[in-house]
Amino acid sequence: MKKVAITGLGAITPLGNSVEEFWQNIIAGKSGAGPITKFDASKFKTQFACEVKSFSPEDYLERKEIKKYDLFTQYAIAATDEAIQDAGLDFGTMTQEQRFDVGVIWASGNGGIGTFEEQLDEFHKGDGTPRFNPFFIPKMIVDIAAGVISIRNGLHGPNYATVSACASSNTALIAAYDAIRLGRANIMIAGGSEAAITPASIGGFNASQALSKRNDDPQGASRPFDANRDGFVAGEGAGALILEEWEHAVSRGAKIYAELTGGGMAADAYHLTATPADGIGALLGMQKALNDAGLTPDKIDYINTHATSTPLGDISELVAVKTLFGNHTPAISATKSMTGHLLGAAGAIESIISVLAIQNNIIPPTINTQNIDSAIPSGLNIITQQAVKTKVNYVLNNTFGFGGHTASTIFKKV
Repeated sequence: MKKVAITGLGAITPLGNSVEEFWQNIIAGKSGAGPITKFDASKFKTQFACEVKSFSPEDYLERKEIKKYDLFTQYAIAATDEAIQDAGLDFGTMTQEQRFDVGVIWASGNGGIGTFEEQLDEFHKGDGTPRFNPFFIPKMIVDIAAGVISIRNGLHGPNYATVSACASSNTALIAAYDAIRLGRANIMIAGGSEAAITPASIGGFNASQALSKRNDDPQGASRPFDANRDGFVAGEGAGALILEEWEHAVSRGAKIYAELTGGGMAADAYHLTATPADGIGALLGMQKALNDAGLTPDKIDYINTHATSTPLGDISELVAVKTLFGNHTPAISATKSMTGHLLGAAGAIESIISVLAIQNNIIPPTINTQNIDSAIPSGLNIITQQAVKTKVNYVLNNTFGFGGHTASTIFKKV
């Protein structure tokens, strides 16, 4: 099958609205958490999140366009614009036939949930007469970001959305990877975006006991693997990657960050929201990714874990890691300790971190983790507090979602 190169990156995150700013804050071990500003959260059990800061849609869109697009689509546009520029692509100079072979697979777990809430609120404030914004449906549906990206750039290749909760954007990357390997496209834009810091989202996650309630210490709340963790911190933003058929990238002299060399998907087949103690879905997803890449576990240098800071999830993932890797001890870190959990966009921004770890030979830290939970298997190489400079040739990136979805990707140094 054809090889797949990563030639462009773009990011809108709680730690910066460019890849460079984001990466510098990640390796510095900064937290993106703070009090919620998007709505009055004073009566909510959780009153903080990892919000995107200083985002101006006017930097990317005309005023009339802003009205048409939910924030999750605005984030998607901003991140993909950066990734396209970073890859040195100018679709305007391509022929239509060339653009037949450029596609978009974009993920989100919640799509336009903010738009959905606003429109229903307006409806219930009225007299019951259904007066909805004509853009309500296209602003809300999950696939619209993929459609808008293709429309803005005139791209006619494969175009759709993937939804597998918090595994969504890793699933999108694997689908884009397969499209190129199977000869269905030469270039794919893949990633995910989320704008779900809303009353319904925060309230719903509170009701399911998923969120941290550490309101007195937002920046210390996301603490994967720590004995005193009490849930995840909600995040928002977008991550975009340009995937390109290897020879196509080489022929145009593209900068190649890394090779996407393996992808694996599986299911826990266990519970709506909980993970099984043996981490069977995580284990299978990682093993399938290794098989796809033609690798043995000892080749992996770093695992960017899903590790959301939930009591059960962190343990089951590391049980699976211990089962699969045995005495081999790749470096492990949980960057959600800094970004919060970007839900459907998590896999994309963590793939960017994985690629940059390879590029820079740096393992990002897990911040806030002070006392490793005794239930976590011993003998693991968990990187805490500070980034570590070391050779990084292969990175495994894990993402898991409500419903038991698991997706793992592997990146390789070039």
